[in-house]
Amino acid sequence: MVSARPGELDAWFKSLMVSSSSQRGQSESGGPLPTLSGWKDLPVELLLRILSTVGDDRMVIVASGVCTGWRDALGWGVTRLSLSWCKQNMNSLMISLAHKFTKLQVLTLRQNNPQLEDSAVEAVANYCHDLRELDLSRSFRLSDRSLYALAHGCPRLTRLNISGCSNFIDTALTYLTCRCKNLKCLNLCGCVKAASDRALQAIAQNCGQLQSLNLGWCDEVTDKGVTSLATGCPDLRAVDLCGCVLITDESVVALANGCPHLRSLGLYFCQNITDRAMYSLANSRVKSKRGRWDAVKDGLANLNISQCTALTPPAVQAVCDSFPALHTCPERHSLIISGCLSLTSVHCACALHPHRAGRALMPNHAY
Repeated sequence: MVSARPGELDAWFKSLMVSSSSQRGQSESGGPLPTLSGWKDLPVELLLRILSTVGDDRMVIVASGVCTGWRDALGWGVTRLSLSWCKQNMNSLMISLAHKFTKLQVLTLRQNNPQLEDSAVEAVANYCHDLRELDLSRSFRLSDRSLYALAHGCPRLTRLNISGCSNFIDTALTYLTCRCKNLKCLNLCGCVKAASDRALQAIAQNCGQLQSLNLGWCDEVTDKGVTSLATGCPDLRAVDLCGCVLITDESVVALANGCPHLRSLGLYFCQNITDRAMYSLANSRVKSKRGRWDAVKDGLANLNISQCTALTPPAVQAVCDSFPALHTCPERHSLIISGCLSLTSVHCACALHPHRAGRALMPNHAY
């Protein structure tokens, strides 16, 4: 548990005063700056500004335990918090903090070792109703209780990362999407039991603003689920289907036709993908080219087809030729074809026009 240590705060205050002594002068009103003898004399506005620049969430937590005035000020002023540095007792720490930081909009609870339990997520859902972004990745101990709690308490979520949360099932995820309809980024990597076709159909029906979806290694996903996404979420820009071994060309064709803003597509180890999928991607540029459509700014910029061994060079070359932002050159390498020995002849425009490689390094348009 993190607790307030006056000695640490005193040392921090002294270093702050030393670093700022050379900058002392007059206040904005023209009068002399107030004399601060200790950290308790800091005005609330200055406290919030300092803590926002320190970049250490541990200091924010320590400061919240100093006095009720600071606790209340931080509760209203702090909108971003990360506990990923916490190596133990993250669950009890989050429970103790949730009621203090009710205005949180971004919360990161990523773990290397599983600590978080449903009780902590329920505390967040009970107090942090303005939450927009939540990272629960690698929370192996969580159950469906957490998703139900978030559905009721945090309906404004736009970004949710539950990658590696292998205990969730599709019923709970479906329920969440019915309540959290503003989701734009959803990471379900490794959520094998949650990411079913049924859940994807619910996402397509409820989350029409979705822009990024990671389904990596969700090996129960089929064309039925992906095609429903392509229809219901036309604004998709990044889709990761790596390891979704059941999908076929139908999924890629649906995404190519239904998602004109697609910028990144992961198909690693999707060995049922054939040339038909590649030609559908290449042709999607022609279908989407209306008015001022720009293939560099608006077209496919990242494509991973590693281990897609059924593909042939002409089909992949057609995709590369259609989208100038796809690169095989070392400087960019956004067309990933490792494990496909037959595709070594595929090249981007930089191979023919080396001077373009230098230009390609300037902006990174990948989503």
